[in-house]
Amino acid sequence: MTVTELPGTGPEAPPAAGEFSVWPATVAEEPGGRVLLAGVPLDDIADAHGTPVYVLDEAEIRDRCRTYRAAFPEADADVHYAAKAFLCRGLVRLVDEEGLGLDVCSAGELELAVTAGFPPERILLHGNAKSPADLDTALRLGVGRIVIDSASEIARLAAAVGPRGHQKVLLRVTPGVGAGGHAKIRTGTDGQKFGLSLRDGHAQHAVARVLGQPQLELTGLHCHLGSQITETKPYLTALRRLVGLMARIRDAHGVVLPELDLGGGHGIAYRPGDPVLDPTALARRLRAALAESCAAAGLPVPRLLVEPGRAVVGPAGVAVYRVLAVKTTPGRAFVAVDGGMSDNPRPALYGVRYAPRLIGRRSAATVRTTVAGRHCEAGDVLAEDVPLPADLRPGDLLAVPVAGAYHLSMASSYNLVGRPPVVAVRDGAARLLVRRETLEDLRARDVGL
Repeated sequence: MTVTELPGTGPEAPPAAGEFSVWPATVAEEPGGRVLLAGVPLDDIADAHGTPVYVLDEAEIRDRCRTYRAAFPEADADVHYAAKAFLCRGLVRLVDEEGLGLDVCSAGELELAVTAGFPPERILLHGNAKSPADLDTALRLGVGRIVIDSASEIARLAAAVGPRGHQKVLLRVTPGVGAGGHAKIRTGTDGQKFGLSLRDGHAQHAVARVLGQPQLELTGLHCHLGSQITETKPYLTALRRLVGLMARIRDAHGVVLPELDLGGGHGIAYRPGDPVLDPTALARRLRAALAESCAAAGLPVPRLLVEPGRAVVGPAGVAVYRVLAVKTTPGRAFVAVDGGMSDNPRPALYGVRYAPRLIGRRSAATVRTTVAGRHCEAGDVLAEDVPLPADLRPGDLLAVPVAGAYHLSMASSYNLVGRPPVVAVRDGAARLLVRRETLEDLRARDVGL
């Protein structure tokens, strides 16, 4: 990977706590308004790599990995980074170095992780509709666990494993707990595509079918309640219901399951003042509830698994855009930037709110502003009704914090606009992790008439 020294040009000042509260801890601002991340000026990164560009603070990711590792110690718990939030080879190596496992959702994510050197036995494979290629790749590479999501998958997986094979599996249960920041990202309730319902008996029936396949080893139960959850109560409710199911499995089949995976979905702040889920407090309450529930059921305490993705990488990312056009109306300005829904579809999908800011210079007076993207959609809006300088002009740079998760991983080439690059920063140096998708890349896929 290319490492580029991009030193600051002036004294760094600690930023105002409220203004930068959702930024990585290494953020600093110079008197003239330049903003630095890990000692690297963001405007220098924009000049060197173009815009839009994603900047990842490596120290922030490592700190968050270590917070989870300390909250869920290796002696009785596993932390698996949810690769769907964002994955590249550089991040695979970082997660491995910090002692986390991975959960992946496709053969593509799995192949990337293993070819980057990640141990396959520390990987979970998810998915409500795993393709034959997904299962074949998982078995070929020796993935540690496969999370069964439907009854039909049991026979398919058993056949793929073969009579002499062996595969550890978890069973995804829908515990009937609704939680999450938006209806489209709530996955713990009945009536949606994920998991097997606890309420209607489908989960219990699937357990019996898995136990009837000698080549499949059921090691535990899994659930994932949703995303952007900022309270511990939904996790505690799900935990108690799943421990109840584990007791019924023991009573019906004489099998004591050694693992319980409560998924991820841990909420983070996108704007100053937003609520967050504290992983240390979550771990403490989960551990206490697990001990209490298992004691009441006469079960040994299973190994606990959690799967944070957004909470690890989201706050470490900053997206940098360049202003292309400004339109002013009474009381409001519309600022169009050189990115949009192709590199961040989340505002259009979920109505997510961000706190963008001007970088590179200072300005005092603000006006209510809508930051719009460049794409041919009225819904292509990155931030709505946010205070930004009244004198914004083409060529200015805007930075959007908390851009590390579900931005590039959900990006497209809509309007044939290539996806942005990813640059990592650490200790005053920048290195390219993922290059920009070029017009040549896009043309190469089109094989002609």
